[in-house]
Amino acid sequence: MSNAPAAAENLPVTVATDAIGASLRQHAEAARGAYAGNTERALRADVAIYTGWCAGEGRQPLPASADTVAAFVDAMAASRAPATVRRYVSSVATFHRAAGVANPCDTQTVKLALKRMHREKGRAQQQAAPLTDRLVERLLGVRGSRLRDLRHRAMLVVAYTTMVRRAELVALQLADLQVDADGFGTVTIRRSKTDQEGVGAVAPIPADAMRHVVTWIEAARITDGPLFRAVLKGNRIGGALDPGDVARAFKAMARRAGLSAEETARISGHSTRVGAAQDMLRYGEQLPGIMQAGRWKSPEMVGRYTAKQGARQSAAVRIAERRVQF
Repeated sequence: MSNAPAAAENLPVTVATDAIGASLRQHAEAARGAYAGNTERALRADVAIYTGWCAGEGRQPLPASADTVAAFVDAMAASRAPATVRRYVSSVATFHRAAGVANPCDTQTVKLALKRMHREKGRAQQQAAPLTDRLVERLLGVRGSRLRDLRHRAMLVVAYTTMVRRAELVALQLADLQVDADGFGTVTIRRSKTDQEGVGAVAPIPADAMRHVVTWIEAARITDGPLFRAVLKGNRIGGALDPGDVARAFKAMARRAGLSAEETARISGHSTRVGAAQDMLRYGEQLPGIMQAGRWKSPEMVGRYTAKQGARQSAAVRIAERRVQF
């Protein structure tokens, strides 16, 4: 949470006391390099939203009362998704712990505010549209010989076959890629959301997908560094991509493949991960195998991704296939 001192600088002088400021600086120094960049950026953004709201309402952000955080939850719930509000509360709690002050988010008042939000809006999150094997094939079927087209196809097949997250995809290096004589490839994922200490994992890229990767590498003349690069004017190759570029690439392919505006809008940088998980279940893979392929630590997210497919394979459906038809 190296963002904590920066956030403290935005607090009113009467709130950012010497003791609190010292605690934030000490915590930031102790936590330096311990968290992923995306985590730090999210915390910084969330705390900025929270302190900005407090300033507008004339409330003290740190240390905050339970009533202040509960009011913040009510205000944010009016326009934000429940998952976003829950993340805000988690960031506010982190901010208080870093400052060494009492955490108001642990109080019954805040928990009731969250429960009130869930009763009104539910807990379900809108899931990214799955890019299953059939849709991946459709997107790949739209031909194009521009460097950007070759890169998009390579990104799509790597994302689908390895089930990497978008940040992991753009972090891949050419040195992480290994290709066997028969065309089968593997890629080493050095660090991930569930592997912050960099133990690493190896994921497969079958030969049919590997052909697209090799085509991109040769056309872009990549000899080292990031595997996926920006394509600049004049077909010049730039630096590494941003995680947000993954969704933009997939959406561009979807539009060219004739998907509707609504379908395209729901595609995200994790759509291949969702689609691959659903395909694995459809082809008969069991939960442990799916979790291993996607490097999940718990079955919760897999269950969310494959809920519809699971329903089609449930005991009720198997019975329906044998019972008297209504």
